[in-house]
This record gives sequence, structure tokens and C-alpha cells, in this order.
Amino acid sequence: MQIPDRVIKNQPGNSKERTKLALLLSVLEQGLIYGIMGLGVYITYKILDFPDLTVDGSFPLGAAIACILISKGIPAILTLPVCFFAGAFVGMLTGLIHVKCKVRDLLSGIIMMTALYTVNLRIAGRANLPIYNADNIFDNSLVNGIFKGSLENCKTVIVILVITVMTKCLLDWYLSTKSGFLLRAVGDNDTIVTSLGVDRGFVKIVGLSVANALVTLSGCIFAQQQRFFDISVGTGTVVIGLASVIIGTSLFRKVTLWKVTTSVVAGSLIYKGCVALAIRMGLASSDLKLITAVLFLIILVLGMDRKKKVKTDVDIETNQ
Repeated sequence: MQIPDRVIKNQPGNSKERTKLALLLSVLEQGLIYGIMGLGVYITYKILDFPDLTVDGSFPLGAAIACILISKGIPAILTLPVCFFAGAFVGMLTGLIHVKCKVRDLLSGIIMMTALYTVNLRIAGRANLPIYNADNIFDNSLVNGIFKGSLENCKTVIVILVITVMTKCLLDWYLSTKSGFLLRAVGDNDTIVTSLGVDRGFVKIVGLSVANALVTLSGCIFAQQQRFFDISVGTGTVVIGLASVIIGTSLFRKVTLWKVTTSVVAGSLIYKGCVALAIRMGLASSDLKLITAVLFLIILVLGMDRKKKVKTDVDIETNQ
């Protein structure tokens, strides 16, 4: 896990304390950013039961749009809605390929993911685009004026926390609307939606649009936190999102004090914490993808075992 130099240099205390605090802040920052992406994956994976690989393309799409706009002098705050709607458009295209062209769900995502690789390169103009010296949503005159002194070190995580909470609350509100109920109904039993006279294909398109809008927004924030765009930042994004969803929904499924969306964000924080711990224990940062794959496999196996145990217990009670 990459720790920005600005975080390490600005921390008080000795070298070890600064490194620990910097690592904690990095886990919180990236965990919350990927938590927004996890909310998008939650819609496709848990609600729609749609294996959408578009995520691996829409995440760097947000990063590319954010960096190119900021490099052109556009205010950083405006990149958030632009990226959100760009992601919604991409999700709509994935839905149209699946619904209108009758392409299987997995292939629809693969097609869009492949196309977006070229689109992202076209938008950014090159494979790597830094914005180190430009203002962003974490480093500008307004934010720097609010967060002074000891709060300066935490300004990035506070801004990300505010955006994440607002995004989560808006998603909770949307899922409580008629459109949100129809979205959940399509995932559970699309026959019910059809019987209500609603086009289930249209509902799927809306769901994919909302999901990829969140993923692209996450990529936009990630690029501004890291201060650069790289064409490879989307590789394995869907795996991270799935891991966050499975960890959160598995560990906190019995917790009734908060909504599932909160569990997804918490799962993202736990996942990033596990990765950071693995690297701190001596594993090289180049092994990050291997760590991700192994951790995700363990999560899936444990989740499958739990489901089998619950099903066995239910069958035993039924037979009795």
C-alpha cells in the first residue's frame, strides 16, 4: 500500500510513530475511497446478481477524467459530478449491450472493460498523467484554510469521510424509493417486476448506471488522493470491490444497528487493513496482487462453508 510522502513528513514524533500513523491514515483514506467503489459493486453483485467487469474500466475512467480536467485548469470540485455522470453513461452502455443486444451479462462487462481501456488512454492522452502541482479537492485554498495546525495531517481522510458518508446516505435514500425497490426486486425475482408492468431490462440498465457512477466517482477521488492517473489503476478493482462486499456482509450480517451499505464500507476498511498488515509483516509491495487474490479466495471459501452450514442446519430442522 502506497503511503504519500506528504503524510509521513507532516507527522509528529519519531520515525516509527510517524510511519505507523501514516500507515493508519493511508488505510483509512484508501479504505473509504474503495468503500464508495464497493457500494457500486454491491449493487451489481448482491442486488442485481450481475457479474459486471465494467468496474475494471470505469474506475480508471474516473481517474482519467479527473486528471485531464484538473490539468486543464477546471476546478477540482467539478470533476466529481462530471465523473459520476460519465460512469452512469458507461453503465448504461453495459446495460444496453446486455438487454438490447441480448449479450450475456459477463460478456457485456468484458466488452465495455476492453473498450474503456482505449477510451481512458484517449481521454488522458497517455498512460500516466501526474497532477502533483495542481489543486485538488484535498489541497486547495478553501480546504487549507479550514484545516490548520494539527488538523492539517487529517484533512484528506476527513474530506474523504464526508464524501463517503454523503454518498452512502444518498444511496440508502435511493434504495428506499420506488426505483430502488424495483431494483432490489429484479435481483430477487424479476417475474414480480414484470407482473407489475415494469420493464425489467430498464431497471437493470438503471442499476448498472448507478453502480458504475459510484465506481467512477471512486476512481476520481482516488486519482486526486494519489495525484496521478495510471492506466493500470483499474486492474483487479472488481476483486477488491467483491472482497469488500463479502467481508462486510459476512462479518456484519447480524448487526442490525446499521444498513448493509455501512457494512460494505466497513468491509473495505478491513480489507485494506489486512493488505497493509500483510505488507508490514514483510511481504513486498510487488506481491500486492497475490495478497489480494489469496485473501479473496479465503473469503470466498469461508463464505461458501458458512452457507453450506446454514443450509445443512435448515435441512436437519426441516427433517425433524
